[in-house]
Amino acid sequence: MPNLKKSVHILFMINRILIRIKIVQILYSYYKSDGKNPSAVEKELFFSIEKTYDLYIHLFALSIEITRYAALRIDAKRNKLRPAAEDLNPNTRFIDNKFVAQLAVNKTLNEYLKAKKLSWENEQDIIKELYEEIIATDFYAEYMKAPAEKSYNADKDLWRTIYKKVILANEALDNSLEEQSIYWTDDIEIVASFIIKTIKRFDETKADRQELLPMFKDEEDSDFARKLLRSVLSNNTEYRELIDKHTRNWELDRIAFMDIVIMEIALAELIHFPTIPLNVTLNEYIEISKSYSTEKSATFINGVIDNIANELKKENKLIKAVAFK
Repeated sequence: MPNLKKSVHILFMINRILIRIKIVQILYSYYKSDGKNPSAVEKELFFSIEKTYDLYIHLFALSIEITRYAALRIDAKRNKLRPAAEDLNPNTRFIDNKFVAQLAVNKTLNEYLKAKKLSWENEQDIIKELYEEIIATDFYAEYMKAPAEKSYNADKDLWRTIYKKVILANEALDNSLEEQSIYWTDDIEIVASFIIKTIKRFDETKADRQELLPMFKDEEDSDFARKLLRSVLSNNTEYRELIDKHTRNWELDRIAFMDIVIMEIALAELIHFPTIPLNVTLNEYIEISKSYSTEKSATFINGVIDNIANELKKENKLIKAVAFK
């Protein structure tokens, strides 16, 4: 992670946690594929990062589409041949949600959606399913029963809850996103978490100028991604030899291949990024292994990388910064 004190709360969509995950995914596929073209791998990395940002915007727009669907349902009931009293006088709190109204006119969101041609137009079955799942929840019922004076914060909280409890858990949505882009398969959970954080930061007074998370903080993070990938590709043989040396009781072909990939990237970061503290690098790749490798990988990777780091320090080949406390 960037060297920021814990008291500073700055969010960026593509942060270093996500960059590391992307590099793990890209290098795993690269090693497993027949085509060995390093320049193509770098292009693939940045294309994959861009697609993740697409998903951030696309999933954000989902709240607008669900609200539109709800409004159409209300209009359809009002225009029935024989509408009931409740059809003519519906509770419109959900469709009048102030947060969604603000998001719907957000300049950054709309410009990006138009430029990338992102739309839920052909996914109306998913919109309908998500809406019906939302209105069946207790938290929706509680929200709709609240006083007529609508609270902006309550409107935001509703959608933060919807993303947590409905959108993140819906398998049909997962399948739909996978069909829309193969790059979105593993990103839904982390992207939704950033949407939830973004909603919390919304300020009603900013109207259509509310900031969304930028793709990168600055060139420093994109340079981090490029340099880390290149470091692994350029020093692959050296890293494999170090891993082999410190896993003498294991044959490399018996170690989960994903563990080897993760350890190579961790070594590249340890050696080529002296300002990133050792414990930060170790913790980040241990966490990645918990999601992308075997049950025992975290302990195994921690032990191997820690041993290699100690050896490199003794040989004065590793000088690391001290982490913030």
